[in-house]
Amino acid sequence: MQDYWRWQAQPSAALAGWQSAAAQRSERAVAVAVGPSHTCALLDSGEIACWGENDYGQTDAPEGHFSAISAGWDHSCGLRDSGEILCWGDNQSGETDAPAGRFNAVSAGGSHSCGLRDSGEILCWGYNDYGQTDAPAGQFSAVDAGVSHSCGLRDSGEIACWGDNEFGETDAPAGRFRAVSAGWRGFSCGLRETGAVECWGKNWDGEATAPAGRFSAVSAGWRHSCGLRETGMLECWGANDYGQTDAPRGRFSAVDSTTSRSCALRETGAVECWGDQDHGQANAPPGRFSAVSAGPWHSCGLRETGAVECWGHNDDGQTDAPAGYFSTVSAGGLHSCGLRETGVVECWGANDWGQVDVPPGRFSTVSAGAYHTCGLRETGEVECWGANEWGQADAPPGQFSAVSAAWVHNCGLRKTGEAECWGSNEWGEGDAPGGVFIVISSGAWHSCGQSLSGNVECWGSNNWLQADAPAGSFTTVSAGTNHTCGLRESGEIECWGYTFEDQTQPPAGKHTAINVGSRHACALSKDGTATCWMLENRATNVPSWLRGSVLTAPATGSGGLLDRSGETPRTSLAALAAAAFSLLALALLQRSRRRS
Repeated sequence: MQDYWRWQAQPSAALAGWQSAAAQRSERAVAVAVGPSHTCALLDSGEIACWGENDYGQTDAPEGHFSAISAGWDHSCGLRDSGEILCWGDNQSGETDAPAGRFNAVSAGGSHSCGLRDSGEILCWGYNDYGQTDAPAGQFSAVDAGVSHSCGLRDSGEIACWGDNEFGETDAPAGRFRAVSAGWRGFSCGLRETGAVECWGKNWDGEATAPAGRFSAVSAGWRHSCGLRETGMLECWGANDYGQTDAPRGRFSAVDSTTSRSCALRETGAVECWGDQDHGQANAPPGRFSAVSAGPWHSCGLRETGAVECWGHNDDGQTDAPAGYFSTVSAGGLHSCGLRETGVVECWGANDWGQVDVPPGRFSTVSAGAYHTCGLRETGEVECWGANEWGQADAPPGQFSAVSAAWVHNCGLRKTGEAECWGSNEWGEGDAPGGVFIVISSGAWHSCGQSLSGNVECWGSNNWLQADAPAGSFTTVSAGTNHTCGLRESGEIECWGYTFEDQTQPPAGKHTAINVGSRHACALSKDGTATCWMLENRATNVPSWLRGSVLTAPATGSGGLLDRSGETPRTSLAALAAAAFSLLALALLQRSRRRS
């Protein structure tokens, strides 16, 4: 797990420098380029600013003046005013080893790059298992590199593509075009001289089904595409599981699409991005809530009317909240649960471990874990169901007043105020200390409790100091994966532990509740709105000085129930370590795709 967090990108020193410089002068972007996890903009000064993940140095743009910019998978390339190409970032396949000489265009792909010589010839370098760097001879006016294929626009207006053709992505249609975009995986799009967009290749999500009408630009992503209308309006089509086709309104001058997101350049020179922000669980809807619960990839809120509203990743139906009135809600790993006003628990979403198979009877609260769920009966007994490989569903007998379900362990408060935990105890997360507590919170490998005096005590894993609670009095505490947050009596939030992604830098102001997830956290303000913070798609979080007022960074997180009433939360869904492992698996899958 520790290695996973080290894998996560560190804040870019280059971006910090740009933010400082921006305070002294106003910069406009003239071009924007997006990769799966980072973004670069070419400023009107000719300098480059990049942001997003920087695990390979892909956002460490060199100094100097450029005329073009392109963002690949984990590397970036720029075209100097002199015509030389300079690339930086990941170079495992030689994708940043740009050849010498003069070029007039550059395109960074998955693990390869292509440039257009002044002579009109295309030269590619880097990974070539599918022949994606074997550019055909002849004269071209444009080139675009995908993951495992590339496309070029001949001087005649015809398109030639080469490389992987598993889905027909290199079978360009006949006729004359004025632009071409090699999709990130399995399809390509071209802009006809008439202004019509035509796509070919994979079309599983409608990404190759271009709408009718006239466009001035087109960009093919992974499972979606975006086009710029001649009016300056954006239109996107294809998969929309991350909101990647929900293009913002207004007039734009350029658009670039990648895996599950896109960025566009407004006519004002401001950059706006949309789509994947760690599955959209950060995009809390407006309005007032009485409680909010955030899972690793989705979140749910309880409206003041009693209706449940969920948002974010929905592959398993975990955001498809049923109609009706609830008194509490809890977002788990890939499922959600709510407590009806009648005391009946209702769950929805993934059920591969039986985590939504609620036993009959009446409950007073519910807490959804990673692949299991626990409920507190009205009689005071705890009952759990779902995954049980660590004994996390084997609740001890007796009377409890609260329960908190986490990844593979749970903790509850006895009616006497004593804490008791069960399930995994690999790091001592189940070794609850003696004493009386009024709040209990289970994290991934650590747990925390708040005593009657307001002091917080944590136990279990402390590799990031997440169990080193600061002195002083709190009104509640919430344990995440590698960090913890508490709510001071003043209403201010204080966090400790892993801090490299801003999750221990809470917003200022007065709050009534706090809940922590794996890499982000949420709080309820006094007016009932949810305020959350995270940095989990840095590539979508355009620096404020470059976006002006066009993009407001959203916020929300993953954890458990936040109660705005000011009373002690009855339950808290702690951070799910399974989320971290799944995100790591996704990252490894993405890298294997680009290598295959």
